[in-house]
Amino acid sequence: MSQTIRHPEIIEIARRDGKVTVERLSAHFGVTHQTIRRDLADLAEAGRLERVHGGAVLPSGTTNIGYADRRQINAAAKDAIAAACAEAIPNESSVFLNIGTTPEAVARHMLAHRNLLVVTNNMNVGQILVANPDCDVVVTGGALRPSDGGLIGDVTTTTIRRFKFDVAVIGCSALDEDGDLLDFDMQEVGVTRAILQHARKVFLVSDGSKFQRKAPVRVASVADLDAFFTDVPPPPGFVSRCKDEGVAVTVAACANPAD
Repeated sequence: MSQTIRHPEIIEIARRDGKVTVERLSAHFGVTHQTIRRDLADLAEAGRLERVHGGAVLPSGTTNIGYADRRQINAAAKDAIAAACAEAIPNESSVFLNIGTTPEAVARHMLAHRNLLVVTNNMNVGQILVANPDCDVVVTGGALRPSDGGLIGDVTTTTIRRFKFDVAVIGCSALDEDGDLLDFDMQEVGVTRAILQHARKVFLVSDGSKFQRKAPVRVASVADLDAFFTDVPPPPGFVSRCKDEGVAVTVAACANPAD
């Protein structure tokens, strides 16, 4: 199989799974590790991938991945994370669901919850939960971000401050091993801080690929969390920070892990 055939498929696998590895690509294409390393080097030189130990990930830099593509990355892992998080959210509670594909997945697992009040700045979440007749949905309002259906800005934070949530579910674009939650948009900072200040419990939902990404804006830290739901064991430094801060870590079993 030629490079011209392998390269587009490698990019597609990276978009689907969040990461590609030399070992798995070698087995998938039936070529040597050296051939795959050359492929990844060529794709990295072209700016289509970013090399990491043992493989490559989609470029991070200071730009975000498109929302439709993000839905497909690690989709099975996000679904498992969302199911575990939703199970921890009791009926008859008030919940905030933030912007992001994993909080959106949590909403899909809340369609059978009863007597909920859900406030969200995620238009996608509102559209999902309108199908649950036992869920009252409040959409915050604010400046609509066309890239992902998120609502941000002063109107959003003002609405959030009118509530006290039993649980807030947040995501992030990247995670540092030292415990920082990172994002790409400065306006996320004010919204996230308002959420943290007005929630009795804060749940972070994030798949393991976020430890391999970079983003420039610090929005919170593990000290602000009560629970972290993910799909793979986090790096030791992050686990240590969670332990120090009393954050419960749940590693959700993925029913259909990537090959």
